[in-house]
Amino acid sequence: MIKSILEPFLAISFLLLIFSYSLQDLSLIYPSYFPKPVYDFKRNPLKSSTVQLGKKLFYDPILSRNNTISCSSCHLSNQAFSHAGNHLSKGIEDGIGDRNSPAIFNLAWQKTFMWDGSVVNIDVQALAPINHPKEMGEDINVAVRRINKSKEYKTLFYKSFGDSLATSERLMKALSQFQLTIVSANSKYDKVKQGKATFTQSEKNGYQLFKQNCSSCHQEPLFSTYEFANNGLSYNAELKDYGKWNKTFEPADKMMFKIPSLRNLAFTYPYMHDGRFQTLYEVLEHYEKGIEKSPTLSKQLEKPIVFTTKEKEDLLAFLATLSDSVLVSNVEYQKTK
Repeated sequence: MIKSILEPFLAISFLLLIFSYSLQDLSLIYPSYFPKPVYDFKRNPLKSSTVQLGKKLFYDPILSRNNTISCSSCHLSNQAFSHAGNHLSKGIEDGIGDRNSPAIFNLAWQKTFMWDGSVVNIDVQALAPINHPKEMGEDINVAVRRINKSKEYKTLFYKSFGDSLATSERLMKALSQFQLTIVSANSKYDKVKQGKATFTQSEKNGYQLFKQNCSSCHQEPLFSTYEFANNGLSYNAELKDYGKWNKTFEPADKMMFKIPSLRNLAFTYPYMHDGRFQTLYEVLEHYEKGIEKSPTLSKQLEKPIVFTTKEKEDLLAFLATLSDSVLVSNVEYQKTK
């Protein structure tokens, strides 16, 4: 008797289980030498229709208060999803943000987001720029109501979520799905790792210099630990930015900023959280002559890092092998006309 009562419920549960797994029709593609992603795809399975919805939202200024700024305004696909040439992010009504726009790629391997790590889940990260008064300047609930008036979006949300209702949670997850698929793994360095290319002698020399001087913070193959460090930058009084300290007020967090990846440096200048360095030569000069001592300074930087002119050339030659021309030209990441 009990079995006969339970059978319909068991059947429904089984069908729901099958449906949940059928949601995922995409897999994240990355090289075998990459570590396992830290993002939990079981909670938000990759689905092609959701990725396409996220892509449309990423390029649509509908998320900004005056319909002029999209996510892509500060994260351009041909610049490794950074905003090359701009010290700080630019927003609605000529507003200037607080920090340099970070490049967007290999997000599935990152536990925290923003220069200060104030966001701990990529599925809600977009709230920060959407709500920022000088970036997109919009209340997410207002943006959702606007989206729900669009017939095109009703169709896209139905394809992705089984009904046409847009919600802030669904919007955020769609945006994160698109961004999670942006993987940078097609540089010359990657081809060398795969046995499809070889370094020049200068690049080999630079690789050794990198391993001796830079790899503790910029670990291969992602070229960052994505942890936080004080790399000896002077305090920017204009921005009043102490990094993580601005959020936590903990003394140990003063001047601690998220360590960026060294991949795609050719496309993502200027450098540092405030874009203070236009060139990589300036960056190297900082590590030789510009480090400011403080209680939170990274131990690896207690002594200056000094390179000869030839060593600088070799190191920069190696760093150039980390730039991914396939990424910046990939039409799958570009706005659909």
